[in-house]
Amino acid sequence: MNIEKEQIDDLNAVVHITVQKDDYEPRVEKVLKDYRKKINMPGFRPGHVPASLVKKMYGKAVLADEINKLVSENLSKYIVENNLDILGEPLPSEKQQTIDFDQDEQFKFSFDMGLSPEVEVKLSKREKLPYYVIEVTDDMVDGQKKNIISRFATIEKCEKADESSMLKGDLAQLDQNGAELDEGIKVEDAILAVNIIKSEDAKTKLLEAKVGDDVVFELNKALPNETELSYLLKISKEEAKNVKGEFKFKVKEITKYVDPELNQELFDKIFGPDKVSNEEEFTTQVKKDLEDSLKLESEYKFSLDAKEKLMGKVDVKFPEEFLKRWLKANSKDKDGNPLSDEQIDEEMPRFLEDLKWQIIRNQLVKDNNLKVEQQDIIDFAKKSARLQFMQYGLNNIPEEYLENYAMDMLNNEEQRRNMAEGAMHDKVMEFVKEAIKIDTKEVSREEFNELLESKKNKK
Repeated sequence: MNIEKEQIDDLNAVVHITVQKDDYEPRVEKVLKDYRKKINMPGFRPGHVPASLVKKMYGKAVLADEINKLVSENLSKYIVENNLDILGEPLPSEKQQTIDFDQDEQFKFSFDMGLSPEVEVKLSKREKLPYYVIEVTDDMVDGQKKNIISRFATIEKCEKADESSMLKGDLAQLDQNGAELDEGIKVEDAILAVNIIKSEDAKTKLLEAKVGDDVVFELNKALPNETELSYLLKISKEEAKNVKGEFKFKVKEITKYVDPELNQELFDKIFGPDKVSNEEEFTTQVKKDLEDSLKLESEYKFSLDAKEKLMGKVDVKFPEEFLKRWLKANSKDKDGNPLSDEQIDEEMPRFLEDLKWQIIRNQLVKDNNLKVEQQDIIDFAKKSARLQFMQYGLNNIPEEYLENYAMDMLNNEEQRRNMAEGAMHDKVMEFVKEAIKIDTKEVSREEFNELLESKKNKK
């Protein structure tokens, strides 16, 4: 077997593989011999079908299959042994000659390859990037404390409503004379939360109501949001648009959420046994948790800024025609159909941007010998797990529980790859921080959000 690389330019090459009879014949003969042992054919005992007949029936298919396997194996081996840094996978050459398995004994295969461009990424302390630290204000801490405490609130019945109350009762649509419509909308055990009522007239009446009272108001003005109105009345949004006039609400029950007392029992429920013992420590822990949470946002913003800076420093050229062919061969739309030329042209800018960042990042990893160890992957998995729990307001998950949850995630091969990728991203960002000058700036929550929004608008 002969393998040659034809260098077209810096970004394109063609690999030619010539397969001789001596390369494939032993493999083909072995497969046909195995076929002969297993094949059942009328008129012949098992294992005694003539070899010539087996070859006539299956020889061409086996030949094509074994040659394709041979070519694939050796192409992959050649790429690895010659350290070829390629983009995507090799594609059959557009100039590939027709293969005739009936007549030829020597076969030549050609494969087009897109080569990864060589880039140089230099960083120094002369370069500067901002790192935005979000200020944790007393109002933010107080708001977070209230949110945490409210999760442990209990529902209590009460005689009279206030702004935090919920009222349960029966709703009935009224006619112009104030009588219930026989064919009108009726809902039993409807729930109205006072704090979402938009009409001052309706809110005042509900706040003055007691159990057993009838309250009459215009429901579409009390709840002008069609989604809320359709949910309450169990009708579609289109039907909700046409709801007009007054409704009677017969109050059957008034309840409200009552926050628990700040005591050791509550602190243990929130943070675990004996982690916090008084309100001052409670406040300190809430502030720390907020700072930890906001630090993740700061890291995310820094990664966006660092990526933008690095992308702007490096000019990368790609074998675009090859990549278009590769995308066409390997990409499908949401319905599973191959992408059209127009769709590929539309996708290319985003694809090339992502590819450019991948090449820059890989160069940083290679040049600086950055490695991800097993513990790095576990730590990233724990961080991801912590983020998931934080979305549900669970900020103080025990370390042992996080460890077990992370290990369960890593048992899934796809999730493990994602965690390794995330760990490497963090490793690269830490390197960038060390390599350049960091300009730390404290900003308010609002200022930070504006900076993020500005970054999105640029895209």
